[in-house]
Parts: sequence; C-alpha cells; structure tokens
Amino acid sequence: MERVILIKYGELTTKKGNRNFFVRTLYENIKHKLKDCHVTISKDISRMYIEFEESELSKVLDGINHVFGIHMYHVAYKIPTDLETMKEEIVKILKREKFKTFKVETKRSDKNFPVKTLEMNPLLGSHILKNINDIKVDVHNPDILVRLEIRENYSYFYIQYYYGLGGYPVGTQPRGMLMLSGGIDSPVAGFLALKRGIKIEAVYFEALPHTSLEARNKVMELSKKLVNYTDEIKLHVVPFTKIQETIYKEVPSNYCITIMRRMMYRIMEQLARKRKAFAIINGESIGQVASQTLTSMYVINQVTNMPVIRPVACLDKLEIIDIAKKIDTYDISILPYEDCCTIFVPKHPVINPNLEDAIKFEKKFNFEKLIEETVDQTQVISITDQKTCDYQELL
Repeated sequence: MERVILIKYGELTTKKGNRNFFVRTLYENIKHKLKDCHVTISKDISRMYIEFEESELSKVLDGINHVFGIHMYHVAYKIPTDLETMKEEIVKILKREKFKTFKVETKRSDKNFPVKTLEMNPLLGSHILKNINDIKVDVHNPDILVRLEIRENYSYFYIQYYYGLGGYPVGTQPRGMLMLSGGIDSPVAGFLALKRGIKIEAVYFEALPHTSLEARNKVMELSKKLVNYTDEIKLHVVPFTKIQETIYKEVPSNYCITIMRRMMYRIMEQLARKRKAFAIINGESIGQVASQTLTSMYVINQVTNMPVIRPVACLDKLEIIDIAKKIDTYDISILPYEDCCTIFVPKHPVINPNLEDAIKFEKKFNFEKLIEETVDQTQVISITDQKTCDYQELL
C-alpha cells in the first residue's frame, strides 16, 4: 500500500490573508531540501503531501526535520475513499502492530462521504474489535491512536506522529545580519532567528594575526551547521585588526570592550544597509559578561537605530548549551580558537559604562575613516547546504 508523508502546518494556521504566502514558502523550502530525492509534493490550505520512494524514507525525513514551519507530520497510508476498502486496509495494517488498547479519531473533510464523523468512529472501532483478538477500546490513554482523514478521492490513515521544528518558514521575514563569533551563544541565536522565518547572513569580526585562520574555519563550520536549516548563508569576514589595535592604543582599558562593541554595531549597520537587511542579530545573554549588562547594552546600542534582536537574551547558559547540543554546534564552539572578543579582554572591564565617557573616548581617533576602510575590505564566503564555500567580493 502506498505511503505518503502528511505535513501539518501548526503556527502557519494563525495567518489569514497572507496564509498562502507562508504555505507557498514552506513548499519551496521543502522542495529545496528534498531536491536530491525522488518525491512529489502537493499542498492545500491545511495540509501538504509528499509522495516518496520507500528506499529514501530516512533521507526524506532527515530533510523534513531541518525545515522550519512544520508543526507535525505523519507517515500515512493512502487509501481510496471507499468505506469497505478503508475498513479492510486499516485492519490489515493494525494486525502488524502490537497493542492492547486503541482509540479511533476520524476527520471527514469530504462532506459528501455518506458516513458522518460521529458515526464513523464507532463503526470503524467495532470493525477493528471484531477482526483483531485480545484488544479493547480506551478513549483516555490508548496504546495506539488510530487516525483517519477522509478526503474526496483518497483518505489517509496513520497511527504515529512526529513533531517538526515549528516556527515560520525561512524567508517569510526579511533578511537579518547575525554577529557570529566562535562561541556557544551566537550560533544558537542564529538558529532561533531562522526559526522565526528570518533569512540570515553572518558577520565574523577577524583580527589577524591576533586571531588565527583556525578561528575563521571554526566560524565557517558553525555556518555549515546553520545552513542545514536554510539554503545559503553568506559569511561576511570583517578585517577588524586595525580598529581593534587603535582602540586598545587610544582608549582606557576598562572601556575597550564597550568601544569595540560600538564599532561593531556601526559596521553591522553599514553591512545591513548594503545587503538590504532589517535587523542586527546577536547572541547576547543579559548579565553573562560585562558587555551584556543592561547598562552596557544601552550604551552600545546608541550607535544604531536598527533593531537589535537578541534571541537568547533571557536564557541561562545551560539552556543555551542544551540547544547548541541539539543543533550540533556545541562541540565546534568549544574548540580552543579565540575570536577578537576574547583575545584582548581587560582584567576589569567596565560593567556600567557611561554614555558621555564612551563618546569622549571615541573622539580620540577617526573611527569613521577606519570603519569605511573596514567595510570596503570585507570579504564574503558563500556557504550552501551542499557544504561548498566560495570567496567573492562583497555584493
């Protein structure tokens, strides 16, 4: 008997006038993830159906498990919408299962089907009881929940369900620029931004020779993990050495991190405008380090009017680590290659910086010219879900 994967949209169903846009984007994202599989995908306003080859089932499921916008899915049996056929085929399938109790749930989308929903449940349940020995009905806690969706030409029967990633399909929100360091937090922030439908591009601040090429490769590997949930991530490699060295030469040591972050935000805004992005995304978690106190965030944030999204702001470290392990970025993040945010950390960074002091210290050097040069020299690595990387000029 033919099996199909039946996808349920979940949060997408809350959309009204633009629901078709969300469903269409999900369809295109699934189509892209399964481009190397022999599948046929069809959709309607409430469901999506994937016909597949049995030998490729595990490959297809792996692709589906990396697509945002799916609440739940089932590997369902496709049965002609004929009462006797459905009864016999369902019993045939259930005889392969081991269970003592069951419950029947029917959804009748085809209102022309002669048996109503409230009549179908006991009718089908009675047939199952008559043809399978030593079982009984349990409407509260059954071993197996027998679900049947009755549609015009074909109906769908399933007993198992799997949860998808939820969220919105990537691409239903505009582009955002992710500050991607080599740490634990920022890849998790990128994953959570993707989950809300944001198409992300990553920005890595590099300070050669103080940082290493291994540190850059680490960030590229993190990008490859994130690209599993989308089609492409452009990684912008920002040559930050000159700005960072100038800061540590001209600015009091306790304010260096504050000024450095303010410079980063200015660069992020310029890159965002070039790439027509609408937000800056980072992995800041409130109170975790000196630059992430509310006072520090306030002072640093003053250099940009662009929205700054902090997906992990209210998570503790253990919660962030748990997500990092689930998306397979944790082991890469703990590799011992320092980024530019950790190599020059002063012994006593200011926890509650003063905005007027920050502005005063920045007047000691021509940061506008340095930022302009840095943005012009930024390079791009294009990372796709084919695991390929390609250096190119900043678009």
